[in-house]
Amino acid sequence: MTTTSRRPGTFAELWLRAVDRHADRPFLVFRSEDGEIDTWTYAEFDGLVRDTMALLAAHGVGRGDAVHLCLRNCPGFIALWLATTELGAWMVPVDPASTSRDIETQVARVRPKMGFYARARKDTYLAGTEGAALRSIALEETAADVRPGGRLRAGDGRTAEVEAVAPDTRLAVMFTSGTTSQPKGVVLTQANYRHVAAGMADAADLGAEDRWLVTLPLFHANAQFYCFAPAIEVGASVALTATFSASRWVATATEVAATHASLFAAPVRMILARTPEGTPPARLRHVWFAQSLGRDHHREFSELVGTLPRQVYGMTETTTVVTADRGDPPSHELIGEPVPGRRVRLVDPSTHADVEPGTPGMIIVAGERGVDLFPEYLDDPAVTDRTFTTDADGVTWLVTGDLAVQVDSPSSGLGALRFVGRADDVIKVAGENVSLTEIEAVLAQAPGVLEVAVVARADALRDQVPVAYVVARDPDNAPTVDELAAWAAGQLTPQARPREWHLIDSLPRTSVGKVRRFKIGTDDA
Repeated sequence: MTTTSRRPGTFAELWLRAVDRHADRPFLVFRSEDGEIDTWTYAEFDGLVRDTMALLAAHGVGRGDAVHLCLRNCPGFIALWLATTELGAWMVPVDPASTSRDIETQVARVRPKMGFYARARKDTYLAGTEGAALRSIALEETAADVRPGGRLRAGDGRTAEVEAVAPDTRLAVMFTSGTTSQPKGVVLTQANYRHVAAGMADAADLGAEDRWLVTLPLFHANAQFYCFAPAIEVGASVALTATFSASRWVATATEVAATHASLFAAPVRMILARTPEGTPPARLRHVWFAQSLGRDHHREFSELVGTLPRQVYGMTETTTVVTADRGDPPSHELIGEPVPGRRVRLVDPSTHADVEPGTPGMIIVAGERGVDLFPEYLDDPAVTDRTFTTDADGVTWLVTGDLAVQVDSPSSGLGALRFVGRADDVIKVAGENVSLTEIEAVLAQAPGVLEVAVVARADALRDQVPVAYVVARDPDNAPTVDELAAWAAGQLTPQARPREWHLIDSLPRTSVGKVRRFKIGTDDA
């Protein structure tokens, strides 16, 4: 499925257009940790952006300069994002829990002109930036940062001189989650953000009256691409929480009058486990999720939020989602069909030849670098070259490393895709392909289980076998290994049943809930 793409303008232009068209409409609703709620219209928040631009300019930030953001969810993050956008600078949003070593590595790679961090983590941040040539400012990570007298308010009437930026101007470098390896720096342009805004607004059927609930971290692509950018496209609003609370998530969705939400499977399972009994269900119109959910979890979550969640597939590198389940009803296991404007092939990982329907193949995505695909990895041309391929017709394809299979779905129709996992998450057990991702989705529904990760172990007879690491819902009443094995025997094929079981306290995860499999079973897990 494909359409002819139009070259978008810039994200800077989009923000100014939104302020002009939707000045008096609500833009941001911020719920602090103590439950206090602040609201800004588009015009009001643009005033904060202008002040933040003046602050950055006063510290020498201009076109082409990097700004390092080591911040939790807060209004200041949004003001800095939009200010760098308008100045033609670029942001480097990073995990606010980064260690001093992480920060030192990040700063060395991007050489930022300025850095912003949480006052509560001052020692960690300054240790990581010691010796670096950058100015840094501590924020409270509350609404106080953008109120009169706050650290992001210039307060003296200064304005920053702004020139129009080009679509290919760098807007961000986003470090990947590092689930299987160390993070890569994904370079993103003004055109990338402008394109994702329109594409995601259309995919979510978003209107000006809608409101996204954002509880995932802002430094991640999900919140920026799937929620904030499309809201700005149509003049919708965003309800942002300072932190993710599984026990309060449903109540918060009701409190802030959210209509849309986007989550990963792991937070969904946490919400199911932690929501107090008797909590009135939310009344959302649309919920996206990524990564596999079991059938029961999919149904149970729909009862909490008022709608069946729809699975999507995309990467930071693809900007706009690649596929979405548009079936009626949506399925717990399908990532759906390519969204308008996307062209997808499933190919053999070795030869890149198209695979037959029903055979797992690697997802490759056609597009234009710097518009609907990221242009490059930061200072890593070798990895960039391996990530893109060009066919005989001159079409550029992004090689994702993810596997899917085309299935015939009664609700989505022929051509719907089911996600299998990363290429290195599919193992051979006695000659049979087994997806670790699919095993995890099944085992997560076992009685007494909160979450589970499955890794591969070499085996002399079967080549490889799955090994399960299980976190109990109630540590004081954890399921036994025999109970888990018996349950798996009734749910999984013999090849997919774990040969070992380990009960552990927690799984090593990224900040958005992705399991870091390469750390499981290691001393630093």
